[in-house]
Amino acid sequence: MRHPRIKFCGLTRAEDVRDAVEQGADAVGFVLTRRSRRFVEPVAARALRDLLPPFVSAVVLAMDDEAAWLRHAIDIVRPDLLQFHGGEEAAYCEGFGRPYIKAVPMASTGDLAAFATRHPQAAGFLLDSHADGQPGGSGRTFDWSRLPAAFDRPLVLAGGLRPDNVAEAIRMLRPWAVDVSSGIESAPGIKHPGLMRAFVAAVMASELPTE
Repeated sequence: MRHPRIKFCGLTRAEDVRDAVEQGADAVGFVLTRRSRRFVEPVAARALRDLLPPFVSAVVLAMDDEAAWLRHAIDIVRPDLLQFHGGEEAAYCEGFGRPYIKAVPMASTGDLAAFATRHPQAAGFLLDSHADGQPGGSGRTFDWSRLPAAFDRPLVLAGGLRPDNVAEAIRMLRPWAVDVSSGIESAPGIKHPGLMRAFVAAVMASELPTE
């Protein structure tokens, strides 16, 4: 039996990083695109990244950012994984020399398999509820029944997940991982310890067969 991996995204404060680690998050995300309400400067993100113990991954989220600036930010933060939320082509995503996942804007993507073929080197695909050109973190879900029955790439489920619906999402979709931001917040970028705890407990109670 296993449970999906857990990523808490949009962290901006040291106390929230410590709580995320304490509650059992497998990864934490730092938003480095300025259009986001959860944006954190690279130097501040590096300080938060340095709080992570071994085997908790640091993820940097970007969205159509200028390559030179993002490369500079990556050099500072030194993340384990990149997460692209815009219209980035594969060559751009691969140009930073780090593994990456690509967000799929489910509000405007009709064919997930076709989308995935455009990113053959992606480590996985994050399914979010936003439309193309819009940021994530809206707190809205998408129609989970739209996922194909068979898909051979790792999927990360995001978009409107909360402690009260993540177990049902896991049961229906059997994702490799779940990613939450607004569903564990008291305000954008400010995480709520009780909601973090409840979210992890719900995921842990939803173990999946490994076959």
